Amino acid sequence: MSACSSFSLPILSFTEKAKSFSEIQQAHAFMLKTGLFRDTFSASKLLAFAVENAEPKTVSYAHSILNRIENPNAFTHNSVIRAYANSSVPEIALMAFREMLLLGSVFPDKYSFTFVLKACAAFCGFEEGRQIHGLFLKSDLLSDVYVDNTLVNVYGRSGYFELARKVLDGMPDRDVVSWNSLLSAYVEKGLVEEARGLFDEMEERNIESWNFMISGYAAVGLVNEAKDLFDSMPVKDVVSWNAMVSGYAHVGFYSEVLEVFDEMLKNSTEKPDGFTLVNVLSACANLGSLSQGEWVHVYIDKHEIVIDGFLATALVDMYSKCGKIDKALEVFRATLKKDVSTWNSMISGLSVHGLGNDALEIFSEMVHEGFKPNSITFIAILSACNHVGLLDQARKLFETMNSVYGIEPTIEHYGCMVDLLGRMGKFEEAEQLVNEIPADVEASVLLESLLGACKRFGRIEQAERIANRLLELNPHESSGYVQMSNLYASNGRWDEVMEVRKKMRAERVNKKPGCSIIEVDGVVHEFLAGEGLIID
Repeated sequence: MSACSSFSLPILSFTEKAKSFSEIQQAHAFMLKTGLFRDTFSASKLLAFAVENAEPKTVSYAHSILNRIENPNAFTHNSVIRAYANSSVPEIALMAFREMLLLGSVFPDKYSFTFVLKACAAFCGFEEGRQIHGLFLKSDLLSDVYVDNTLVNVYGRSGYFELARKVLDGMPDRDVVSWNSLLSAYVEKGLVEEARGLFDEMEERNIESWNFMISGYAAVGLVNEAKDLFDSMPVKDVVSWNAMVSGYAHVGFYSEVLEVFDEMLKNSTEKPDGFTLVNVLSACANLGSLSQGEWVHVYIDKHEIVIDGFLATALVDMYSKCGKIDKALEVFRATLKKDVSTWNSMISGLSVHGLGNDALEIFSEMVHEGFKPNSITFIAILSACNHVGLLDQARKLFETMNSVYGIEPTIEHYGCMVDLLGRMGKFEEAEQLVNEIPADVEASVLLESLLGACKRFGRIEQAERIANRLLELNPHESSGYVQMSNLYASNGRWDEVMEVRKKMRAERVNKKPGCSIIEVDGVVHEFLAGEGLIID
C-alpha cells in the first residue's frame, strides 16, 4: 500500500465531515504535503464543502483549488459551477462554465448546463440563458428534463413568459417540477391571475404547487382567496401554514393569525417552527394580547425551542408592547445569540416605556459588544431621548449617525429631533432643522410635529406660519386644519376656528378617526372614534 493510499481514507473522511473553512484548509494542506492532491478524486472532495457552504470566500477558494487540479473532470467543474449558482454571486458561475469550455478536455454534461442555467435564473440573466440554451441545442446531449425545467425558470424569472411556456409545451417528458418552475415565476412577479390559470391547468400538482399559489395570493393581499385554496388543500405542511400566518400578518389581520395558529395546533400533525412563532408573537404584540403571547412563550419553553435571533426579538417586542418591560429585559438578558434586531427591539421597548437612560445604557452595551447600529437603532435611541427630554444626548447621537456610522438621516430621524426640540422649546432650532432637510425628504410630518409643539407653547404667530406651509404641501390632509383649529380654540379665537372649519368643508377634508385596542379577559376589543363616532 502506498503512502498516499494509507493516508487517503482518514483524510477523505475528515474532509467530508468538515464543518468550517479552516478545516478544509487543513485538509488541503495535508493533501499537498502527502501528494494526495494529485489524485483528482481526492482533490474533488475539497470542493464539496463549497457546494454546501456557498459563501463567496469559500466558493472562490474552491475555484482556486479547481484551477490547480492536474486532471479535472466534469464532476470537479460542476461542483464549482453549482457552488457559484447557490452563492450570492451567481453570475461568476458563467466564468467557471466558460473556463470549462476553453479547457477543451472536458465537455459540459447535462449537470453543467443545469447548474449554469440555475445561476442565470438567480440573476435573471435572460441573454446569458438564451446563449447557453443555444449551446445545449447544438451539443450532442439529448433533451433532459432537468435542463428544460431550469430553462423554464430562467425565462420565467426574466419575464419572458411566452418563451418559458414554449419550452414547457415542447418538453417530451415533463413533471410537476416543470409546471412549478413556471408557476413560481408567475408568483414571483405578482401575476396571480396568470398563476391561477396555470395552476388550474396543471396535469399534476404537489404540495409545493399549492404553497406557491397560496403564497402568491397572500403576497398581493388576497388573503380570502389564499384561505379558500388553503382550506381545499389535500395535504398541508408547515410551509402551507406559515404562508397563511404570514399572509394575514402582512395585511394586518392579526386576529386571523391567531385563529390559524390555533387551528394548526388542534388539527395538524405539523409543528410550528420559528417562522410560525415569530409571526404569531408579532400578532400578539400588535393586538396587545399578553395572555396569548405568554402562552406562546410557554409553548417555546415546553418544546425546548432555542430562543435567539428573530425569535428572541419577537418575544422582546411582544412583552414590551404588552406592557411587561421587565419580562422583555429578562428574555433579552437570557438570549445568548443576539442580532442587531434584538438590540433594536430592546432599545425601542425601553424607549416606549419612558426609560431613556436605560435605553442609552443598552445602546452603549451594544456598541461595546461589537454590534454596528443601523438606521432602526437610531430611530429607537433618538425616540428614547425624546420621551425623557435628553436633548444633549440626542444631538450627539444625531451627529454621530453620519460622521461615525455613515448612516444618512431619514424622515424618522429628523422627526425625532424636531419633536424633541419642540418639546424643549427650541423652536428656532427645530424650524432651522426642518429647513435644512434634503429636498427629497417629505417635510409635512416634521411640520405637523413642530406645529403641535407651537400649539402647546401658545406660539400662535409661528404656528400660523407653519400651518400655512403645511397646508400648501398637503391641502387635503386633516392634521394641519385640526391643529390650527385647536390652537385658535385654546386662545378663544372662535371666528378663526369657524374659518378653519369652513376651509375643511370647502376642501372636503374629514378628520381621521382615532383607534385604540385593549385586551379584557383575554378578548381584544378595538375602538374607533371620529366626529360623533364611537364603535366597538
